[in-house]
Amino acid sequence: MFTLSEDQIAIRDMARDFANEQIAPYAVEWDETKHFPVQTLRAAAALGMGGIYVREDVGGSGLSRLDAALIFEQLATGCPGTSAYLSIHNMSTWMIDRFGDDAQRHRWVPRLAAMAHFASYCLTEPGAGSDAAALKTKAVRHGDHYIVDGQKQFISGAGSSDIYVVMVRTGGDGPKGISTLVIEAGTPGLSFGANERKMGWNVQPTRTVTFEGVRVPVENRLGEEGEGFRIAMAGLDGGRLNIGACSLGGAQAALEKTLAYMRERKAFGKRLDEFQALQFRLADMATELEAARTFLWRAASALDAKAPDATQLCAMAKRIATDRGFEVANDALQLHGGYGYLADYGIEKIVRDLRVHQILEGTNEIMRLIVSRALIAQGN
Repeated sequence: MFTLSEDQIAIRDMARDFANEQIAPYAVEWDETKHFPVQTLRAAAALGMGGIYVREDVGGSGLSRLDAALIFEQLATGCPGTSAYLSIHNMSTWMIDRFGDDAQRHRWVPRLAAMAHFASYCLTEPGAGSDAAALKTKAVRHGDHYIVDGQKQFISGAGSSDIYVVMVRTGGDGPKGISTLVIEAGTPGLSFGANERKMGWNVQPTRTVTFEGVRVPVENRLGEEGEGFRIAMAGLDGGRLNIGACSLGGAQAALEKTLAYMRERKAFGKRLDEFQALQFRLADMATELEAARTFLWRAASALDAKAPDATQLCAMAKRIATDRGFEVANDALQLHGGYGYLADYGIEKIVRDLRVHQILEGTNEIMRLIVSRALIAQGN
């Protein structure tokens, strides 16, 4: 569990090389111009990163969740926002691969794995964020089609994606009334809001998605009616690991930038890395990251093994990794002093990007709720 295989080391190093060469040099510019790096994402897909844990018969790489965590962490050293979008795309693609029938898998997944097409995950609504089971987007069946009406909010890739994996209400209130539909871009009645003005994650578009009388074939439903909430939550187990890994990668990059800065910067006649108080701070930052990384690997291994406590461990790991990642990046900014506040050094961008990781894929308060409920159930 604590020692990577030769293959995993090669996967990790490949992802880091890609980040160093094709992402990091452009990350600040992409952030400033709100550029969605389509060609860079497709170059990542050419290396197998468009369908990391998707089965190989439909173009996936067939790797493990631990392998995926290694990849997303290394990509995030170049840009957390770019890595995070790739995470969401992988999560959506896996949901089709895992819960779709053979025809659905072969229809959509090969193009998604190659990132000829992009995917978005559509769960959150204006009135249903943490309380996802309260979603109201409705799909009413008429013959061999559903008529979909409603709105989704904070959807990464919206307006640029080709495939939308959408949770809709086909039955009564609560989670058992939810189903999952795959809706293709260009379907009449599907529209998008303006690109949101955000604190971070500017490298990926975020828009509302509106459905007005959208006709979706019944054959586009993943699984049976009423299984949508379970499908959505299964996707989020892996998504939480991925976003935790993105936090670790961003924080690791911030720590590395800080070490380089402190070797060069002097104060009171000494290099900054010669002050014991600052050495202790660096030690704490590295220790917190390593502890979070180790726990994330533990949770990824549990998900790979389909362990009964995998959901609980994924929630724990997401909370730890995103909290520690943001704190380390924020400490890195502080150690840069005024220079950390300047865009040229790349630290403030990392801080802005990592802040949202404590909110999305389930807020860290919801992670605590998942863990506490599991503990209470075990006690009973």
